[in-house]
Amino acid sequence: MLAGGQSLMASLNLRLAAPTLLVDINRIDSLKGIEYDPSTHELCIKALARHADTARSELVANHAPLLTLAMRHVAHPAIQNRGTTCGSIALADPSAEMPACALALDARIVLESQAGGRRSVPASDFFLGLYETARRDDELITEVRYPCRAPDDVFGFDELSRRHGDFAIAGVCVSGRRRGDRIQNLRLTVFGTDPIPIRCEAARAADDADWTEALIAHIADAASRELNPDDGPYGSPRVRRIQAAALIRRTLSGTFPTQD
Repeated sequence: MLAGGQSLMASLNLRLAAPTLLVDINRIDSLKGIEYDPSTHELCIKALARHADTARSELVANHAPLLTLAMRHVAHPAIQNRGTTCGSIALADPSAEMPACALALDARIVLESQAGGRRSVPASDFFLGLYETARRDDELITEVRYPCRAPDDVFGFDELSRRHGDFAIAGVCVSGRRRGDRIQNLRLTVFGTDPIPIRCEAARAADDADWTEALIAHIADAASRELNPDDGPYGSPRVRRIQAAALIRRTLSGTFPTQD
């Protein structure tokens, strides 16, 4: 299926893919747009919504502001104008922003096929490995549904890359709710280091604890130990964990400043 083609065309050019049939879905109007569903209180991003549409959408900014923050780091204008938000999730590149946001926000990926009908897969069950997902070969992602933010939810996003718009060496999504000197329901997702985005259990340390620089440092250090990066062009596993820990500290401190 061809929607934005920003990954598919590169794969074809490099002879990494050789499909026998390519179907252009760009004229299917029912797959276009971004909508709010009041019956489920979800934000629905459809298969043909471009990155640029998501970045500019007031619905996204109001109901899923983490996506708006992340879109500032997604690729470059030419790619944003053609690439699709659902396509990024379908590809499941471990360094891409949209799969991490889908996991961080507990999104539901809606899949359809002629034989199997329609089904919904939680993001926590969708990403299985490097470019590997729960989508079957005969299925198409028709939309991704994000639970809308609660009034007091706060979100943060940051990433480390060689230059702005490149794939992330490491990236962090955070969300939570400040209550005085404490942060409730802190959630921390790291991407770019492992084959799939990682939701770090270390964030639980914020439960029933005063929010301090020492706690931030503890969460960052513990979260980095949950990661299993490979030895690659961006450094050894030890270096990658150091990079991730520094990014986590910066993102947590910027999103939830300590009240000294």
